[in-house]
Amino acid sequence: MLQRDREAEAERLYRNYFAENCVYGSDEFERRFRLSRNVFLRIVNALESKYEFFQLQYDARGRRGFTTLQRCSAAIRLMAMGESPDTMDDYVRMSERTTSESFYRLSRGVITFVDVYLRKPLLHDFQELYAAHEERHGFPGMIGNIDCTHWRWKNCPVAWKGRYTSGSNNDVNVLDQSPIFDNRLSGKAPGALFTVNENEYKFGYYLTDGIYCAYSTFVKAFRHPVEPRDKVFKRQQQGARKDAEHAFGVLKAK
Repeated sequence: MLQRDREAEAERLYRNYFAENCVYGSDEFERRFRLSRNVFLRIVNALESKYEFFQLQYDARGRRGFTTLQRCSAAIRLMAMGESPDTMDDYVRMSERTTSESFYRLSRGVITFVDVYLRKPLLHDFQELYAAHEERHGFPGMIGNIDCTHWRWKNCPVAWKGRYTSGSNNDVNVLDQSPIFDNRLSGKAPGALFTVNENEYKFGYYLTDGIYCAYSTFVKAFRHPVEPRDKVFKRQQQGARKDAEHAFGVLKAK
């Protein structure tokens, strides 16, 4: 049996990333774990308080098991870096089987955050988006940019493939026939009022380019602007879309 000295590795991990005067700062932490240290610790504390698997335990011989930090570090590194479970052996002295189980348990445990992150947006969420986009881009009532979501088949249910596209598996056809925007298109989405030129509107909108469907929730740029104000609008609209793509494109791909 390998003598992995998991206790020493736990201490090293703590000194490197979590101690008061840790070796690696916040920038290095975010680069290696793909999230901030505060968010990481929130996940650790939530899992430790709710699941026995992530709590520190001792075996029948009195030998200490893996700490919560070790289990979560291994699992999140797998997701962040796309590494194999076996690579965690020389990182936190954890076997491939234990690493895989930690990854599975963490994936199941993130449902703890469903009410915070995986929920439908509320009225104040829309209002914050409106304020941020209006301040940054000058577009009141803008929810976001639909281009950066990249509705490709690798991110969509396999059961939909080929059902609605007539042989053309592109993101436009998927979006047109998916339930993603059913509430928005049917008028059942929560109203989030905003005002433009003294006109009041009930629902926000997404910026997009000309290939998308002619829905009222999509605001496209002028294809061939002639008037100076149309040219200014097109330039501002394309700039706002590019900002969103740069901010979220890599994140969505990961």
